[in-house]
Amino acid sequence: MAVEKSNVAVIFGVTGLVGKELLRKLLSKSKWKVYGIARNPDQINPIQNPNYHFISCDLLNHLETLKNLSLLQDVTHIFWVTWATQFPLDTRECCEQNKAMMSNALNAILPIANSLRHVSLQTGTKHYVSLQPPFNQKQVCYHDEDCPRVSTSGCNFYYVLEDLLRERLAVAVAGNVAWSVHRPGLIMGSSQRTLYNFMGSLCVYGTICKHLNLPFVFGGTRECWEELCIDGSDARLVAEQHIWAATNDQVHSTDGQAFNAINGPRFTWKQIWPQIGLKFGLEVPDNMFSPDFMFSTAMSDKGGIWKEIVEEEGLFQTEMEDLANWGFLDVLFRCPVKMLGTRDKADRLGFTARFSTLDSILYWIDEMREEKIIPWKEI
Repeated sequence: MAVEKSNVAVIFGVTGLVGKELLRKLLSKSKWKVYGIARNPDQINPIQNPNYHFISCDLLNHLETLKNLSLLQDVTHIFWVTWATQFPLDTRECCEQNKAMMSNALNAILPIANSLRHVSLQTGTKHYVSLQPPFNQKQVCYHDEDCPRVSTSGCNFYYVLEDLLRERLAVAVAGNVAWSVHRPGLIMGSSQRTLYNFMGSLCVYGTICKHLNLPFVFGGTRECWEELCIDGSDARLVAEQHIWAATNDQVHSTDGQAFNAINGPRFTWKQIWPQIGLKFGLEVPDNMFSPDFMFSTAMSDKGGIWKEIVEEEGLFQTEMEDLANWGFLDVLFRCPVKMLGTRDKADRLGFTARFSTLDSILYWIDEMREEKIIPWKEI
């Protein structure tokens, strides 16, 4: 039987890249009970723990959210690491859906959670850039948390969620609840329920290349291949920063402290792509860069090959599309803007976790092998 816990967390998006790590880390600490919210439970190695309670909920359904979250009176910490993915980024529809999800959740929890102490919101380093033209790829800017919002004709749902949280906490709990915002870059983690799943896409690609003896090509622009373009963010680091901010009196603020949640050491794809290829047991040619290679073209017809691999290797049953988003890789490796941030603020306040992005990628490849999502042996 679970003992009474002094800290009670609710994780919205518990089956996602960071949500899964938050759950593991909180349950490994003493005095934590955790509620996990998602539409469907995690099917791969689901966590069985007397201090963990999964709640299935469609947060876009107002009445269902009120009903399913009605027992969360004891919640002390909210971790919001989810978002609605039906509509493209930078659209009004995307903003409206994400605002509705958070509004429904807050309507259900704030009136009953009298012990609430902290709300942690995850957004991303896209906070600092616009994906609307015109672009200036040559300009390199390392964004800190005080950089102003980008004024564009498009929309950024990150701003909408920050504003909604600030407004609702000020009114509902008289400004007495601390909150923080966390802005990761490219997240490395393991999940089959994430739309922009870099590790899933990379691992399926590497596995198919090995299976068919295909070259491990990097398809993108030369700028994205050779230059610093994006920060890596290990899901373990992002989860740890959420918990650090939520439980550290030094960083508590009712105004919403923001922190870039990035690995630290910078990288270029040209530097690390060969080592990734070797990890998959692939031969590494001298030139792995191809500006004409499109993942969505080269891999879109490989669903049958993936099914063969899954069956032959006895892997967890997935469709290729459950893990791989080829359009995302094409956009990522052709991104016309640089998303680079500083981590000076978190460092200054004592957040010490750091990762090499190459090490993160290699670690998560092994994790996905352990979970039998991809083959362990070199096929």
